[in-house]
Amino acid sequence: MNILIYLIVFISAIIYGCNPSSVVQQSPAPSNSNQATSYDFRIMTYNVENLFDIYDDSLKKDEDFLPWGINKWNRERYQDKLKKIFKVIANVSEWEYPSLIALTEIENQSVLEELVHGTPLSESDYHIIHEESPDARGIDVALLYRRSLFRPIQHQIIPVTMPNDSLFKTRDILYVSGIVHHTDTLHFFVVHFPSRRGGEAISEPKRIIAAEKVREKCDSILAKQAHANIIITGDFNDEPINTSTFEILRGKGYQNEMQEGDFFNMMYDTYKKGYGSYKFQSSWNLIDQFIISPSLLNTNNSIYTTIHSARIFQPEWLSIKDDAYPGVKPFRTYSGPNYIGGYSDHYPIFMDIFFKK
Repeated sequence: MNILIYLIVFISAIIYGCNPSSVVQQSPAPSNSNQATSYDFRIMTYNVENLFDIYDDSLKKDEDFLPWGINKWNRERYQDKLKKIFKVIANVSEWEYPSLIALTEIENQSVLEELVHGTPLSESDYHIIHEESPDARGIDVALLYRRSLFRPIQHQIIPVTMPNDSLFKTRDILYVSGIVHHTDTLHFFVVHFPSRRGGEAISEPKRIIAAEKVREKCDSILAKQAHANIIITGDFNDEPINTSTFEILRGKGYQNEMQEGDFFNMMYDTYKKGYGSYKFQSSWNLIDQFIISPSLLNTNNSIYTTIHSARIFQPEWLSIKDDAYPGVKPFRTYSGPNYIGGYSDHYPIFMDIFFKK
């Protein structure tokens, strides 16, 4: 199966314009290293920037992403976007597709089906876990998993509501538990916390409430199984030092400072070094993260990770020169209403899990 996938991805890389020499050009620090990484199970997280279909949904505010909308979103642009997302997925794992892919900013089940079945991903064994959320724009979170490497046990959505605002609508949290490669149970959360629209301070209570919902579920899992393997990932719209991630989710950055009940933020050190997955004006923000339970740092565990296994995937072709500020920025699909034909306004991130031999 692995040989078949290798051949499929290699041929698809040529067809879709991937450059094999840049496959392992990974960050945090941009480099030209081509040294492959050994891993057993790779997890990818990617905010794909408004993956909408081209059809009008009367229940969603999707007017901008219609052929007659301000973005002039059409079949050609949509298909190109799917091909580009496939290209990223094909490259992030050095010719082996990721085992789990957490996606944010997708419109519906249909776009996931077209990604999984309408690109060379169809030759793999990806399955989809997705539920519609009440977000006004209609964007959701989702999980793609390879059936040969992950067997779901259950999944549920966790709504995020504001106590004093019945009109507030945002993305649900997706919770999935499953067996990793016939080895152990993994509890997995995909989040897309409320945005900073209106200002960071004004909008922060919404992200705190979202984080409280996740932490409440984590605590209920830990109450039943003290050493549960938990990963929280997605677009937090907050950085590792903000209240939602550092205080509510208790995602600490240094093992020697962790206390009972603390989690570990795999992206904390990367953040402290000044790298980011998203650029706002001249500042790099690291709002895409992995926050894990401490059991996953125990190398005697049946599945485990290491503190430096999480990275930003940032090959040159995912960036474009920043004309307004120094350096580069993610090569996104739109800049305002202007179509520039890139990938996303976020870089993907990934982390590796290992099995105790």
